[in-house]
Amino acid sequence: MSVYTNVAAEELSVWLERYKVGALRMQAPIAAGIENTNYFVTTEIGDYVLTLYERLPAADLPFYLGLMAHLAQANLPVPMPEADRDGYYFSTLNGKPAGLIARVVGAPQLAPTAAHCAAIGEVLAWMHLAVADYSRSLANARGRAWREMTAQAVRPFLTETQQQLLDAEMAAVRDGGIEQLPGGAVHADLFRDNVLFDDPEETRIGGIIDFGFAATDAFGYDLAVTVNDWCIADPAIGDLDAARVNAMLSAYQRVRQPTAAEKLHWPLLLRAGALRFWLSRLYDYYLPREGSLVHAHDPTHFERILRQRALLLPDWPTSEL
Repeated sequence: MSVYTNVAAEELSVWLERYKVGALRMQAPIAAGIENTNYFVTTEIGDYVLTLYERLPAADLPFYLGLMAHLAQANLPVPMPEADRDGYYFSTLNGKPAGLIARVVGAPQLAPTAAHCAAIGEVLAWMHLAVADYSRSLANARGRAWREMTAQAVRPFLTETQQQLLDAEMAAVRDGGIEQLPGGAVHADLFRDNVLFDDPEETRIGGIIDFGFAATDAFGYDLAVTVNDWCIADPAIGDLDAARVNAMLSAYQRVRQPTAAEKLHWPLLLRAGALRFWLSRLYDYYLPREGSLVHAHDPTHFERILRQRALLLPDWPTSEL
């Protein structure tokens, strides 16, 4: 959520006239993340987040914003996109497709307990059930083709040991069969900073945000991406905290029971999730885009996680807490 496209107050005021939200009162850039331009916006009516989609083509936005609306209408804690006077969830601002979404009041919990992990496991399962009647689909832009292209691009920057890890994990994920697992519309980026709690010390989820990587993919992959961020025991090692993993997966399967194939592929799903974010962080670190307020994440974090997953091959827990 960095700033690549600057938006003046005068430009934003004109754009907001297409919405029934009143006049602009305040705007402030959000200087976190790396994909899109985001601003906090306050109008006469309320508080919103303005997003200018820097990479996403306009043709794909009905999937992302429609998914948010679908989940919000299913009474899940997802902020509702604001429709303009013609009923559309996005339009063009400063040459970029842009949308206005209700701002969620809350804060992330960056040091989650088992109880927090259980809360997110439960809501993620409800999300996976809720998309059964979501009619739109969209291939994962960070899927197989992207992995192959990105691996080739970053390989020259890696040491021999890193290249060996990359080659081995690319082959494992390529041939592992996870693309045939049950799936649908998934968030695919449900990190701790994308979940806002009403009170970080409590477990009530106020809002799930940042659907910019949402896609049609395996439910197990979505869950694995989440576990890889929420359940790390020691970031310097990348190992999993068993209590938090068990809490998240137990809460998930009380709502949606994974298939035998999903449980069998669980070690590979964790590796696929770690590989995806290692690759994207390598690319952003070594081949950054121009932009202001840009913060590239350290790729070694997910290298450590990937090495741990490939080494230990953690199975789906067989008992609940």
